[in-house]
Amino acid sequence: MLEVHNLTRSFGAIRAVSDVSFTAQTGEVLAVIGPSGCGKSTLLSIIAGLIQPDAGDVRWNGESFAGTPPHLRSFGLMFQDYALFPHLNVGDNVAFGLRGPDKHRMASEILARVGLSGFEGRDVQTLSGGEAQRVALARALAPGPRLLMLDEPLGALDRALREQLTGELRRLLREFNQTAIYVTHDQQEAFGVADHILIMRAGSAVQFGAPEVVYREPADEFVREFLGPGRLIEGRVESGADRQIGISTSVGVWPMAANGLAVKPGDEVIMLLRAEGVRKR
Repeated sequence: MLEVHNLTRSFGAIRAVSDVSFTAQTGEVLAVIGPSGCGKSTLLSIIAGLIQPDAGDVRWNGESFAGTPPHLRSFGLMFQDYALFPHLNVGDNVAFGLRGPDKHRMASEILARVGLSGFEGRDVQTLSGGEAQRVALARALAPGPRLLMLDEPLGALDRALREQLTGELRRLLREFNQTAIYVTHDQQEAFGVADHILIMRAGSAVQFGAPEVVYREPADEFVREFLGPGRLIEGRVESGADRQIGISTSVGVWPMAANGLAVKPGDEVIMLLRAEGVRKR
């Protein structure tokens, strides 16, 4: 399990990461999202060991990584531009981080698992965007990292291809049982791949939870606006004859699931209404 405790990092007067904490279980994909400049990439660099925090700690199964250089953390990185070596073919790119006489066989096996069987001899400069993305993923997965960190991995692709590859990327991470941190500014992409979502704003973590919880119960006005449009409606909690709880508003009474919200009949509330939550009778 990855444990991040109270990470803080400033650059001069700018606090890029401010007291951020979260956990990620083995085999889980955590998406970190937020607007540009909110500290997502800095957070990833601290976890990777590329930047030292001013305060806080990164641990794996309780063991601190304080003072541990990046190459001894057994973490993998995949970037937006893929950073493939142009002078090496596909097979050699994937085998680059492997050791031993079987490294090319291992590279071929993992290429087959990402749908690129027979690509070993291809020049990386002849690959399509989707193929290059798969090669980069294969290279990152080949050494068997305990944590894979992906920084805007689909950001260089057009919308149609991103939508196609989001599901494929999720499937591959599940197939490899790969613990991963997935940084993106694209909410749709994050919700399509993640088990948990961490939303950041101005260096701080403002909400952490399962995708459906974060979407349906935004922590504040910023999260609500960031995740998409919706209408706020004032209402009052009521209890019917059958003891079902609902919210009475100017546009009707809306059922409310018993989801643990600390409300009781008579409480005044604000309801977030999104288009997909409404159907015409």
